[in-house]
Amino acid sequence: MRHQLLHDLGACANAVLWVETFSSLQLAWDACERGNWMLWLLGKLAGPVGSDSRRKLVLVATECARLAWPHVRERDRKVVLKCYETCEAYGRGDSAVTLEMVRDAANAASYAAYAANAVDAANAAAYAAYAANAAAYAAYAANAVDAAYAVDAAYAANAVDAARSKTLRDCADIVRKHYPVVPTVKEAVK
Repeated sequence: MRHQLLHDLGACANAVLWVETFSSLQLAWDACERGNWMLWLLGKLAGPVGSDSRRKLVLVATECARLAWPHVRERDRKVVLKCYETCEAYGRGDSAVTLEMVRDAANAASYAAYAANAVDAANAAAYAAYAANAAAYAAYAANAVDAAYAVDAAYAANAVDAARSKTLRDCADIVRKHYPVVPTVKEAVK
């Protein structure tokens, strides 16, 4: 196996097989159109919960989650926006924003998602609120896989496959904007 790191970290079989078609992880990173795969890798390498090295991941996940903003119901916009803003402040290193504040904002966004689901199980607003919650979860989750859920929730808000693919590509571009070089364990915790 050419790219043992992904296998060792427990990447999904589809991602490992796809990456194996490239001669280097950097070439795969540059070509990747799956922002959720990229965030998953960053989540695995970004360091422990509460560490400064995870803050950048929170910013990136929040930027991806913001793609779902058009689908947030008017009545939920305040709570979802608060979640985005709290995550962004935390991600920028604002010492006034604690991990507990991020959790509280995530819980509020999660409640908005639950309420949207109670109205209509197929409601894109639910996924939009989940995207905000997932971005926050990237800050404090012991299992960083949920950073990638910000992308999944953002594209789920766009119900059709073409929109899903575009959202995944948009998220991949967001990730590359912040992490132009594929991270290694050593680089990710800087």
